Amino acid sequence: VQLQASGGGLVQSGGSLRLSCAASGSIFNRNRLGWYRQAPGKQRELVAMVFSDTIINYRDSVKGRFSISRDNAKNMVYLQMNSLKPEDTGVYYCNLVVVDSGTSYWGKGTLVTVSS
Repeated sequence: VQLQASGGGLVQSGGSLRLSCAASGSIFNRNRLGWYRQAPGKQRELVAMVFSDTIINYRDSVKGRFSISRDNAKNMVYLQMNSLKPEDTGVYYCNLVVVDSGTSYWGKGTLVTVSS
């Protein structure tokens, strides 16, 4: 499985960005997809996760501002980020976890920089 994230960039505080992650391989469906981020000098943290339309989780600091979605037909996962804050700055990674085995796949990150 290969994951490729895109859509990062420089944006002013209060702005929006939409991240996309394209996945190759045949195991996209029925597995957990997530977006993580890592700020300089900090550990990687989960931002949002989607398993199905009814199983979606967000970290508290992004609730109401970020929205994760997946398109199984296109093997894509998205992260819509609104009302961005400087503390949202970091490298964003998409992640796929095979539910049956627990195997985790990571893509190369995309940098998001929010200026104040």
